[in-house]
Amino acid sequence: MSHELDATGLLCPLPVLKARKRLQGLSSGDELHVTADDPAAVIDIPHFCSEAGHTLVDMSHQGTAQLYVIRKG
Repeated sequence: MSHELDATGLLCPLPVLKARKRLQGLSSGDELHVTADDPAAVIDIPHFCSEAGHTLVDMSHQGTAQLYVIRKG
């Protein structure tokens, strides 16, 4: 199952904190699609995934925003 999180306009550490909170309510294997425009997110989100046992499936850019697909571990 796929879920969306719009974290645009939020600065570090809020995109990661919002993603963490959203992932808590999901089942293992579910995917969270996160949109963020915080420049620090390109470092913070992959690090969060690795530390929390989630998989960063994809990371791409769309204009000034970054798009992340996180699969809950």
